[in-house]
Amino acid sequence: MGEKSDKRHRATPAASDTVTPAARRGLPGTAIWLAPALLTLAVTLSGLTGAQLWRDELATWSAATRSVRDLVRLAGTIDAATGPYYLLMHGWVALAGDSIVALRLPSVLAMTGAAALTALLGRRLAGARAGLLAGLLFALLPSTSRYAQEARPYALATLLAVLASLLLVDALRRPGWGRWTGYAAALAALGLTHLIALTLLAAHAVAVLVAHRVGLTDGGRGHPDRRRWFWLPAVLPAVLLVAPLALVARNQRGRQLQWVDIVRPADLTTLPGGVAQSSVVGGLLVGLAVLGAARLGRRALLPGAAVLLPVSLLFVAGLAVPLWVPRYLVFVVPFACLLAGAALAAVALPGGLAVVVLAGLLGLPDQTALRHTHEWPRSAPIDYQGVAEVIQADQRPGDAIVYSPRRSWLFLDFGIEYQLGDRRPRDALLTESAAQRGDLWAAECGRPADCLAGVPRVWLVLSGRHTDPLAAVSGAKGAALRDGFTVTQVWQRPGLTLTLLTR
Repeated sequence: MGEKSDKRHRATPAASDTVTPAARRGLPGTAIWLAPALLTLAVTLSGLTGAQLWRDELATWSAATRSVRDLVRLAGTIDAATGPYYLLMHGWVALAGDSIVALRLPSVLAMTGAAALTALLGRRLAGARAGLLAGLLFALLPSTSRYAQEARPYALATLLAVLASLLLVDALRRPGWGRWTGYAAALAALGLTHLIALTLLAAHAVAVLVAHRVGLTDGGRGHPDRRRWFWLPAVLPAVLLVAPLALVARNQRGRQLQWVDIVRPADLTTLPGGVAQSSVVGGLLVGLAVLGAARLGRRALLPGAAVLLPVSLLFVAGLAVPLWVPRYLVFVVPFACLLAGAALAAVALPGGLAVVVLAGLLGLPDQTALRHTHEWPRSAPIDYQGVAEVIQADQRPGDAIVYSPRRSWLFLDFGIEYQLGDRRPRDALLTESAAQRGDLWAAECGRPADCLAGVPRVWLVLSGRHTDPLAAVSGAKGAALRDGFTVTQVWQRPGLTLTLLTR
């Protein structure tokens, strides 16, 4: 929007959060986005290494430490949707290493940026106070910490979703090839990072369609600006880049999402708690967002659609195919925070800040729990480190290690390999590694008894708690272990059983 038009628009009560000129001087532009960014950085760095890498992060680590050629093969086999993120992490790990801090730091920075951009988008659509409160609320949500402290693409997708929306608003208000190019780049990056996040396009399409009615174009109400249709060619690069990836990922759905069920209507009721990582905070967020939408009126169109349309589209798709996973929708949380910020901006700033602090306090139990483990329920951690420490302390030359089950989403071999590296015992049954297969699971010896011949001791790593570990191993592997070895000692660690077998 031009300078004169912009001033006229902001001067009207409908486009302001009713902050007085003196109050506006108390909210300098930098503080509006910097305060949420710094708070997010402080909160998400706190306890960053408290939870061990969990199964999904172990998959990220395994993929990121493979060669580019092996990454391409992996994408063609099972994980095409996450392939671009793995490639990004491959470059990052080459520079920063593969410690827990290094693996999670990109997500921390992405969530920090998302908080800042949420505040800026809130200022564009609802005013300075609403933007500040939206960003601060986002910083204190348990979900912000949860996905900032995870080496997966959800934090980056959240950042790009808000960035693309902010660039769209700017491009609609002041159309130009530079702004539309920036929007196109952000949208393409969003699709490559998280395919399902492209459902945000539905919200953007609605915003473009009625932009002149909600004051998002320079033409003003009742005077559509035809330059808004530059949106169509801006969307084209994302479609062209993502379409081949989506086709490959579609054919892999049976392997990648075999654990997901068809969605039920009742699943919608648990979604707020799922995306906020806290039922009570999720309920508070929804209530505030509804109040904020009512207060904003037409200006709630973009953030409201950015919440409702992705949720609705994924739900409808989930009725036919197993796609409904709450964390896939984490990218809508900033838009809910924006609406909530608009509701909080209706009262004096101290009152709004008090509600933000209350939300933070309500989420403290979940904040503490997620820094203990990323598994669900939080009371069921998987202690790869505990098992690795026992092996490291007592292993001898010639020892071997065996995993059961091998083809498990717990990735027992990745967990022990990450903890011990080259210090781990020889994987006696391994015939082809996961990287060599272009897969997430390795291949094992078809004749376990022959492969274990000559091995004096075996470290058997089992998922779950077992009082008779040998009886828990099925098939030829179990028979070979029972025939050739006896149990010497058993260690129980959360989620795992470690057994030392002696011939």
